[in-house]
Amino acid sequence: MMLGGFGGRSSTGSRTSLRVAVAGDKGTGKSSLISAVASETFPDNVPRVLPPITLPADAFPDYIPITIVDTPSSIDNRIKLIEEFRKADVVILTYACDQSATLDRLSSYWLPELRRLEIKAPVIVVGCKLDLRDERSPARLEDIMAPIMKEYREIETCIECSALTLIQAPDVFYFASKAVLHPTFPLFDQEKQCLKPRLRRAVQRIFNLCDHDLDGALNDTELNDFQVNCFGAPLDPVELMGVKKVVQERQPDGVTDLGLTLPGFLFLFSLFIERGRPETAWAILRKYGYNDSLELSAELLPVPAKQSPDQSIELTNKAMDFLSGIFQLYDLDNDGALQPAELDDLFQTAPDSPWLEAPYKDTAEKTPGGRLTINGFLSEWALMTLLDPQKCLANLIYIGYGHDPASTFAVTRKRSVDRKKQRTERNVFQCFVFGPKKSGKSALLDSFLGRKFSNSYKATMGERYAANVIDQPGGSKKTLILREIPEDRVKKFLTNKELLAACDVAVVVYDSSDVYSWKKAREILMEVARRGEESGYGTPCLLVAAKDDLDPYPMSVQESDRVCMELGIDIPVSLSMKLGEPNSLFSRIVSTAENPHLSIPETESGRRSKNIRQLVNSSLLFVSVGTAVGFAGLAAYRAYSARKNA
Repeated sequence: MMLGGFGGRSSTGSRTSLRVAVAGDKGTGKSSLISAVASETFPDNVPRVLPPITLPADAFPDYIPITIVDTPSSIDNRIKLIEEFRKADVVILTYACDQSATLDRLSSYWLPELRRLEIKAPVIVVGCKLDLRDERSPARLEDIMAPIMKEYREIETCIECSALTLIQAPDVFYFASKAVLHPTFPLFDQEKQCLKPRLRRAVQRIFNLCDHDLDGALNDTELNDFQVNCFGAPLDPVELMGVKKVVQERQPDGVTDLGLTLPGFLFLFSLFIERGRPETAWAILRKYGYNDSLELSAELLPVPAKQSPDQSIELTNKAMDFLSGIFQLYDLDNDGALQPAELDDLFQTAPDSPWLEAPYKDTAEKTPGGRLTINGFLSEWALMTLLDPQKCLANLIYIGYGHDPASTFAVTRKRSVDRKKQRTERNVFQCFVFGPKKSGKSALLDSFLGRKFSNSYKATMGERYAANVIDQPGGSKKTLILREIPEDRVKKFLTNKELLAACDVAVVVYDSSDVYSWKKAREILMEVARRGEESGYGTPCLLVAAKDDLDPYPMSVQESDRVCMELGIDIPVSLSMKLGEPNSLFSRIVSTAENPHLSIPETESGRRSKNIRQLVNSSLLFVSVGTAVGFAGLAAYRAYSARKNA
């Protein structure tokens, strides 16, 4: 900092180099600026476009080499310009201080163009030729740039310089590197003049980690431990007192008799940014594992690798016990469910609440009042583990999971091995729900989550998930995840041979009162069976005749039984979501998954191929046995001859 003591060498994350693209109108002085900084003298003759120039690592405090790329101003080289924009870590836009038209062009062309191209790099606006500015127009840079910066938040810094006199010329590239290595934009809202929510959440987590005695304040020992951890050196008593004095003057509730409070800790980060030292804030954040997006870095989130697509990843008992405990901790009213506010408190140290967006939103059981039950809570974590185990681990750490990451997950046995052993040890099962439009797939998922039946039809636009805990006979509990596949996506979905490998049970739903629905469901069932045989990932299947409250189509009843018998699977399960909850179906799905060798459909062509393989294998077995007998006879004869000769 040094802010009354806090400070130390900044951290640059994992970057080892920077690339800067310099652009602007012709004649604004960008090439002269680059040449002057590289040679430390003003050039007599400058080419229209300079070749890339690299400033050495020791040019600036962060010890990272900077490659500066000059770009052409003419429209004829537009493709080259766009290419350099896309490769740049930071973009410098120049205007000439003696040509107001070039300043206007920033907001009329250059900045809108960067947005149109969706360039995400930070922008530094540089006024060149400061030595030529008309002294009769004493407008301040802040007044000129304030409206532009308000509209274009991607502008990190504005600066004016002179390549002729070298005034502030080197600072241009210092601020450019700083915008990449220690950006202010992710940390501070310039319009509201406050820390951004993600930073506040990260700082609160760091505060909690440092508050060893859990008294809601950092005492002198805890503050010094924090200082040593981040910067490698303790603070002396005078420096500590100075820090707390600064905080108390500006943030009265920031210091108590117990020490520095969370508001005071947050104020320190505001002060770092206010005093132009975001690198101090970033040094702390990176020490605690945060990347540029204020999320935990991927290197800190090891996830076990699956060796085969028919394996999956589950949470261990240790992780599940932690989650059960954290649920009880935040269930302040002890009603067995979390209110939205309690759930927000639980994730207050995570960058965002992870279940507010698809595919996790509205996928778990809630009470009629909208509270998340314990089954719904654990099911959400099981779903996140299945879909994105790294995100799951990150959120576990955010909310306080302190165990070894290696103790978090377990990789299941291959499903192909489960079929051979005729049993499974999995605790989480994934079921794909197929079926034609208006067959009742969505109603099935709603019922699974305890929601009331609705007569209004709303087509599912994309894939949808539902997860819940199923109580099985004998007291065991299994988590079942239903994945709804819309009819128009089935064909493309099944072209990926490995997708069925992740499926424990495939459920095909059809409207038992609609002949078209049955015919389409039969096509889907046959396609699932065929794809399973081709890929080697045969999947147990269940056929569900939905809307049993309506008059059934006679032919579909007879044909469905016949098709099931031909495929070697159970006859359809008839049910009505309108008349009652189909809980028996969900237990049936889990039971089918627990017996992975049964209910796998077998087509006529698949049966023929199986018979041929069995015939070939028996022939090979006969040949191998005959060969073994022949070799054994030859060995016996040789032994007899040897004894006779002896």
